[in-house]
Amino acid sequence: MIIGIPKETKMHEYRVSMLPVGVEMLTKAGHQVVVEKLAGVGSGYDDAQYIAAGATMIDSHAEIFAQADMIVKVKEPLKEEWPLMRPGQIIFTYFHFAADEALTKACQERKITAVAYETLTDEQGRLPLLTPMSEVAGRMSIQEGAKYLEAPTQGRGVLLGGVPGVEPAEVLILGAGVVGINAARMAAGMGAHVVIMDVNLERLRYLDEVMPANVDTVYSDLHSVRKYACQADLIIGAVLIPGGRTPILIDQDMLKDMKEGAVIVDVGVDQGGCIETTRPTSHQDPTYIVDGVVHYCVSNMPGAVGRTSTQALCHATQPYVLRLANQGIDQLMETDPGFANALNMRDGKITCKGVSDAFGG
Repeated sequence: MIIGIPKETKMHEYRVSMLPVGVEMLTKAGHQVVVEKLAGVGSGYDDAQYIAAGATMIDSHAEIFAQADMIVKVKEPLKEEWPLMRPGQIIFTYFHFAADEALTKACQERKITAVAYETLTDEQGRLPLLTPMSEVAGRMSIQEGAKYLEAPTQGRGVLLGGVPGVEPAEVLILGAGVVGINAARMAAGMGAHVVIMDVNLERLRYLDEVMPANVDTVYSDLHSVRKYACQADLIIGAVLIPGGRTPILIDQDMLKDMKEGAVIVDVGVDQGGCIETTRPTSHQDPTYIVDGVVHYCVSNMPGAVGRTSTQALCHATQPYVLRLANQGIDQLMETDPGFANALNMRDGKITCKGVSDAFGG
C-alpha cells in the first residue's frame, strides 16, 4: 500500500500525522510512504529524518493525494483539499463530521472511505485515538483560560489561584471525561476552586475520591448548570458525544447573567460545542466576546504545542495505521469491532449512526 503524509494546511497547525519511526515501521512491512516536504518541521522533525526512515519526499501537496492509497492526516480535509480526494481513497484522520455538513457532503461527493480517529474504540469501549489530544486540550484549556482572564485580553483581571487573603477564581467544568479530568487537575493544581459536572454518577463518585479538596463534583442538570455558570470566572466546555453533535448546555440567554469578563473555553468546538454561542476560531484570532463573556473556541488547540501533540497522537495512531495497511480495510473491519466503529463513511456512504443522526438520516 502507498501511504501519504501531507503537510497540514490548517492555520497555525504544527502537528504531523506520522513520526519517522512510523515511516520505518511501514516501510519494513513492505509499504511505500510518501511524505510532503517540510511536513514535520512544525513538530521538530526534518525531511532528512523521514528520508533516513525510508520515506519518499514529495514537493507537491496534490501529488501526495494523487499517489496515495491511504492518506493519514491530523485534521479534517480542508476545502482546498476536497478536490484532491478521489473515490475509494482511504483517509484516516479526525473528521468530526457531525459538526460540519459541508465537509460531510464533500466527502460523500468524492466517494472517499473515511476512517475517523475520534470514533475508533478499544476493547473497553474507550477512545484511544481521541484520548491523547483530549489530554492535551484539557490541560491547555486551563492554561489558555488563565491567560484570557487577564485584563489586557479583556478578561475579569482575575488570577486563577488567587493569593493569600484573596479568594481564587471559580472554575466550572462541564463534562467529566478525559478533557474534564485533565482540566480539573490543572485548575486545582493552580489553586482555583473547581466544580466539575456530569450526568454519570459513578464517574462523579470516582472523582470525588481521587480529586484534591478544592474540586467539587456536582450532578449536571439545567438548574445546576445555570447556578454555577453564573458564579464562574472560567467555564470549560468538555462534553463529548462520540461521533455526534455536542448538546447545548449553556444558551445565549444564560450569558447575560454571567460575570462581565468571564471566560469560556469550549474544547468541544469540533463537535459543535456545548455553548450556544460557540463558533470555531483560530490561534491567530482565538477569542470573541458575546454579552461581555470572552469566548475561546480554537478548533485545533493541541496544534499550538505541535511537538508534544504529535508525539502523543502518533504513539496512539501508529499501530492502527500499520494494521490497516497490513490487513486492508475489509479484513480489519470484519475482525475488529472497535476499528469498525471508526468507519464513518465507505465509498461516500455514511456508516456512522452519530453522523447520520446529525443530518436527519
